Amino acid sequence: MIISDLVRDNVKKMKKYASAREEFKGEAKIFLDANENSFGSSSNEELNRYPEPIPIQLRKKLADYKKINDPEKIFLGNGSDEAIDLVMRAFCEPREDSIMLLPPTYGMYSVCANVNDLDIIQVNLNPDFSLNVKKIIQQAKDEKPKLIIICTPNNPSGNVYRNEDIEEILNNVPSLVLIDEAYIDFSSKTSWLERLDEFKNLIVIQTFSKAWGMAGIRLGMAFADKEIIDILNKIKYPYNINDVTTHIVLETLNDTSKKEDMVSKIIIERAYLMKEIAKIDILNEVLPSEANFFLARFNEAKKVYAFLKEQGIVVRDRSEQLHCEGCLRITVGRREENDMLLDALRQYSEEDQS
Repeated sequence: MIISDLVRDNVKKMKKYASAREEFKGEAKIFLDANENSFGSSSNEELNRYPEPIPIQLRKKLADYKKINDPEKIFLGNGSDEAIDLVMRAFCEPREDSIMLLPPTYGMYSVCANVNDLDIIQVNLNPDFSLNVKKIIQQAKDEKPKLIIICTPNNPSGNVYRNEDIEEILNNVPSLVLIDEAYIDFSSKTSWLERLDEFKNLIVIQTFSKAWGMAGIRLGMAFADKEIIDILNKIKYPYNINDVTTHIVLETLNDTSKKEDMVSKIIIERAYLMKEIAKIDILNEVLPSEANFFLARFNEAKKVYAFLKEQGIVVRDRSEQLHCEGCLRITVGRREENDMLLDALRQYSEEDQS
């Protein structure tokens, strides 16, 4: 696959914005180039200078941690959503190109496609939430979407896809394939980062929002061939990652034990919550999950949702999504939160039967 053939013509022709710091070569003594406030910051932090256009040290540290052989294969974005949006903007011509989605899946994919005025080809998952591989490949060959997005573990279903199915897709479509691994740390499956160099058309997305517990800092990562990453950096806003975020993540990467401990606790709580909730009479089914959430199928999901809302317990009603009839999506919480949910569901069940 020749990546440059997929890039929008205007993106190929455009000149990248170069900040003052990028143009300067040498050792600086004073900075009078970027119209910053040289007297300091109104906060107690030293935030009067613009951040690096690309946080070089952070990319190197992430490359070491993720075992990526070249830091320039990493894009850092304001959440994963920025990377998803930039991929569409770089490669998909508005009102001409299309992307392929595999419902039910993460809703922001279609939002980004709509914002970028792209057609959406939908190939539904099978009723067991597995990939319809033959149909994906055939429609990709027929309709030639620029991008196929695969979320694994999938949101909202929580399942992972077979490696051989994804490999077959990667090898047989004329498209970029973006694998969203927001929940990979909670899964028994290994990341597709291990095979990044095997596929020119592979983009892997990860985030600091879930396993790392840092949704508030808004840092997402895209991993791909250097040619793809260079294109994303060409069209991104100059200072998309702020210094506070960079500092926090660098400190976190110095000691990743807390993250590993949190992941272990979440997996333990997931098993506990899924086991206990399955005992409640109003449950029809608890679907398997390799994420930090799961789907629970209820007799009357909307009534259960309304009851939990009255108790101040917020879950996600997914009952109107494809294959999710009667389902609420439940995020795994701390033990005391999980017990509060279980108590509320038991109360509803008792009242429902009385």
